[in-house]
Parts: sequence; C-alpha cells; structure tokens
Amino acid sequence: MARPVATLSFDIPFRAMGSACSVCVVAPDLARARALAQAAIDEVARIEAKYSRYRADSVLSRINAAAGAQWVDVDAETEALLDYAQLQVQASEGSFDPTSGVLRQVWDFKTPRLPDPEALAAVLKRIGWSRVQREPGRIRLAEPGMELDFGGFGKEYAADRAAAALLAVGAREGYVNLGGDFHVFGPRPDGAPWTIAIQHPRDPQGMIASIQVSRGGLTTSGDYERYFELDGRRYCHILNPRTGMPVNGLQGVSVLAPSALAAGSLCTLAMLHEAQGQALLDALGVPYLLVDAHGKLHRSNGAQPPAAAPV
Repeated sequence: MARPVATLSFDIPFRAMGSACSVCVVAPDLARARALAQAAIDEVARIEAKYSRYRADSVLSRINAAAGAQWVDVDAETEALLDYAQLQVQASEGSFDPTSGVLRQVWDFKTPRLPDPEALAAVLKRIGWSRVQREPGRIRLAEPGMELDFGGFGKEYAADRAAAALLAVGAREGYVNLGGDFHVFGPRPDGAPWTIAIQHPRDPQGMIASIQVSRGGLTTSGDYERYFELDGRRYCHILNPRTGMPVNGLQGVSVLAPSALAAGSLCTLAMLHEAQGQALLDALGVPYLLVDAHGKLHRSNGAQPPAAAPV
C-alpha cells in the first residue's frame, strides 16, 4: 500500500544584494531542500550581477556610463523592467523616479550631516525620468551624470523571479526572503499559513506585529533601515526625488500584494506620500500594517489578501 512521503520545512540561508536572505522550502529531506533552494539562489545571483550598480559590467552600469552620449542596447527582460519603472513614475506622478539614485552622492547616512545646499541643487538637476530616452530595444540617458537605479524595486523583482525558479524545479510550498522582502508561494506542510514577524521600527530586537501569509508578496519599508539623527530629527534613506530630502511622515509600512514587486512599489509610494500614505493605501484597498510618525500601529480596514499573481 502506498504511503505518503513525510515533508518538513527547511530554511536555507544565503547572502545577496547586501542582505541576509533565505529560501524556505517544504521537502522530504535536507538534501532535496538544498537542491531546490539552489535554483532560487542562482536566480537571485543572476539578477544581482545583471543589474547591480556596484558592478562595472552590469546593464545599469553600462547605461549610466553612456549618459549624455551613446544609446545602449537592452534585452527583453531589461525592457520589461523599464516599462514597469515608467508605469510607476506615471502612477506616482513623479513621486517615484528611478533616476533619483544620484542623490546618494550628497547623502551619507553613516555621518550625521546634511548635504551642502549647492551640491544638492546640482544633483537635483540630473534627476528626471522625462530625460530618459527610449526606443524599442535601446535606451539613452540624455544628460551627462544622469544615472538609472533599480534599487527601488530590484530586490522585490528578484524575490518574485526566485519563487518562479523554485516552482519550475518542483517546489510547491515555501517562501523566498530577500532581506525582509518576501514572496510566499505555498503554505506550511500542515496547510497553515506562514507567520511573518514585522520588525519594530524603533526597537531593532523587537517585533511590532505579525502577518499570516500563504501566497503573495509581503514587503516592508521604513525610516529605520539607514538613517541618522541630527538636532532631534531623524533623516532616513528614502528620499523625495523632487526635493532631495528624506521623507518623515511614517516610521514604517508593510504591504501584502500578489507579488513582491507590487508590494514593494506600494510600500515605497506610501512612504513617499508621508502623512498621506495611509490614506493612499486605504484608497487602493490593499492589506497593510503601518506605523505612523507617533509610533501608533494601524491596520488596513478589513482588506483581504488578494490571490497571488502567477510568477
């Protein structure tokens, strides 16, 4: 008589994109879990190598190096990401701008110091999606010194693609965690959802809440990831592309969506809307946890997690 194969969940840690990451898969044994997880790890490594601004041979580095000069050919995957970036710019009415990464040239969150106003003004002149020129299969940044940066959604895209890689090799339950950005592609071995804890924005060792997820993307953004404090004010790494200044209306926000890519974009948009971020998420009807500027926790008003999108 046939017997069911016992299954357990295994958490396989690795590092990528400057973060502690892991792949959790349901499998009959550790060897099988590691074999499955490797497909996800390899996919994350591929995406990081292709789009990292820290690698001179990456697609983005080649585009940025040619700013103000040549056109650069791009493949279908890069073109799809550029299409997504353009949609986010349009949907946010410019609050989100993938050319705003140049602001890191004047902000150093390791040092409690504001940028020189003239230096900030000079960098702001090099920000503007409208100056990204595109034709089918190629792209050009119009002004010297402009840069394109997928940091606003690259990790979330990688989480989704890693989950797709796991499904392709036979994994059916588990999740990908890239530095706190999750793509959950199936429940626990007993069918129950995974419980994902949300870090307290003012206590690095504490958790402020937890969310149960069986499928979909769950991402978190906040003012506690990289920041400094000066004269009683916190300056975080999430920067308004219009002013070049850090946002300050929310301590943190977590969003559940069909994909990590969608969840991450909503988190970023909420943070950029500062004190109006909660109203934005309520209007969109997405499930969220939000910590306001005063440290009060808010939950979405009965919104249910949407069905997971195909990966």
